[in-house]
Amino acid sequence: MRAVVTGAAGFVGSNLCDALLARDWSVIGIDRFSDYYAEPIKRANLADAIANPSFELREVDLCAAGLEHVVDDVDVIFHQAAQAGVRASWGSDFATYQHDNIAATQILLEAVANSVRRPRVVYASSSSVYGNAEHYPTTEADLPKPHSPYGVTKLAAEHLCRLYGSNLGVHTVSLRYFTVYGPRQRPDMAFHRLSEAVLGGPAFPLFGDGSQIRDFTFVSDIVAANIAAAAADVEPGSCFNIAGGGHTSMREAIDLVGSLAGSEVPILAKDAQIGDVHRTGGSTELAQSMLGWQPVVGLEEGLRQQLAHHRLARCAHEEPMGSSEVA
Repeated sequence: MRAVVTGAAGFVGSNLCDALLARDWSVIGIDRFSDYYAEPIKRANLADAIANPSFELREVDLCAAGLEHVVDDVDVIFHQAAQAGVRASWGSDFATYQHDNIAATQILLEAVANSVRRPRVVYASSSSVYGNAEHYPTTEADLPKPHSPYGVTKLAAEHLCRLYGSNLGVHTVSLRYFTVYGPRQRPDMAFHRLSEAVLGGPAFPLFGDGSQIRDFTFVSDIVAANIAAAAADVEPGSCFNIAGGGHTSMREAIDLVGSLAGSEVPILAKDAQIGDVHRTGGSTELAQSMLGWQPVVGLEEGLRQQLAHHRLARCAHEEPMGSSEVA
């Protein structure tokens, strides 16, 4: 099997590349190395992949690259590339979200629609499309109501996947990720900052009172869902929740990290931020029945693995960066 992974140097993308290579896939990784966080971190994410002869890295912008010759030669495109972050998606920065999340997806889908081979496209959507839902757990039948510009762009790209599936026969599958964590997590995300704080780094900036509830999903479960979606017999334009199945408040998560590390997490209290939803939680019944997928890594074990990763990174003198985000 031969695949393209967009956003290959990112958190999920790099873990996915490694998993595919371990399964003897050939992988083309595409990444434009945006400045959302430090480029050396992203390049370190790809160290193992680059050492593998079955991996090829192409440093291009999807909106500027001629993609026809790429999509004609692969079986699956795992579209992970996006401008991340709820809080940064307001104001003038929204133009970047339009470019990276909507325009890039449309250009990729157009290239696939005009290709001979017509590879399947597995798109990384987000639980942010639900916003503050009326009930939990949310199902794929619930009406999406994004609560941030970021969520709007992820939903728009998801709609494009559905439209190219229903109108042009492009075999798209959208996966709605619920708060992903684990080794290589982005520096702006909560568990990265929690891990650094409890291991001696800067205090953890807690936005709001810590009552926010999240359905945390370990990165290896996200990777497994992508691989399952690449082969599942589902209709073009299908959409699935990919969630860990829990409901943990930030305060509970802070206490768990402290317990696992054997030290209290230093906290820096901050005001709640616009765009942050109070709760996420997704039903995975459809993914279980149609993809044959279910989460297997619980929060305690996942956090144990993430803390171990941070300890190793600190020993290698990697510098913590960013401000925390839980969505």
